Amino acid sequence: MTVINIKTPMSKEDRKKLKAGDHVQISGTIYTGRDAAHKRMIEALKKGSPLPVDFTDQLIYYVGPSPAKPGEIIGSAGPTTSGRMDAYTPELLEKGLGGMIGKGNRSEKVINSMMNHVAVYFGCVGGAGALLQSCIKSVEILAYEDLGTEAIRKIEVENFPAIVVIDTQGNNLYETERKKYLK
Repeated sequence: MTVINIKTPMSKEDRKKLKAGDHVQISGTIYTGRDAAHKRMIEALKKGSPLPVDFTDQLIYYVGPSPAKPGEIIGSAGPTTSGRMDAYTPELLEKGLGGMIGKGNRSEKVINSMMNHVAVYFGCVGGAGALLQSCIKSVEILAYEDLGTEAIRKIEVENFPAIVVIDTQGNNLYETERKKYLK
């Protein structure tokens, strides 16, 4: 199995090279956010306010990390179900978001928006929060601290493992792999 090492931010050209099923290791800056943060960002946009982060060519990881134990910078950091962000994702893609990391399938509306805006969706294994935690080298809360674990964080990662689940062309492992096993 070949693993592709990628760095953030990711240009559209780099995102186009990735194909559904590619195994990757991500290094660089990733932003975090879950449902409550997404809702607040979209509300801010509707009021004409800027986003708290320039997401152009960036990745957002759908995670609400558990509290850090003494001596750690972050607690367990496994992915949350991505579908909870589907209502908000197209607007963030329009603002330049380059990709998302989470678990579970995405809606047709999100996939179409991904194709229109050249974005990619990475999956990582739920239940592997301790492994993923070890890839996180620094953490900084950037916005919505009152949301606690759902605050927007800037995290620096090194060799963060993921799989391209949906590529910029809309190829979707949740569809292609199921079909293989139905035969």
